[in-house]
Amino acid sequence: MPLKELAVVNRVAGIRSVKKALLAGTLKKLFLAGDARRSLVSGLEEAAKKAGVPVESVESMILLGRACAISRGAAAAGIVLWEDSPLRSSGDA
Repeated sequence: MPLKELAVVNRVAGIRSVKKALLAGTLKKLFLAGDARRSLVSGLEEAAKKAGVPVESVESMILLGRACAISRGAAAAGIVLWEDSPLRSSGDA
């Protein structure tokens, strides 16, 4: 199940947090709830695709919220790169 990917500490949940990570260039993967209001998530989906960030659809906001270990639903969530992550390129390596 793809939601197991969100069982990491470097995740963000919520439209604002995901948008901030996307604009900062640190979003590695985007998850969007299928039952979220399209007017809220369509801009995120477009921006992620333009930036080359993979987008995955999740059945519901409740499932996405649970996968992020929060007590309510989430319209969007994502996995972000950390500054000291080996996945993020640095000048020292």
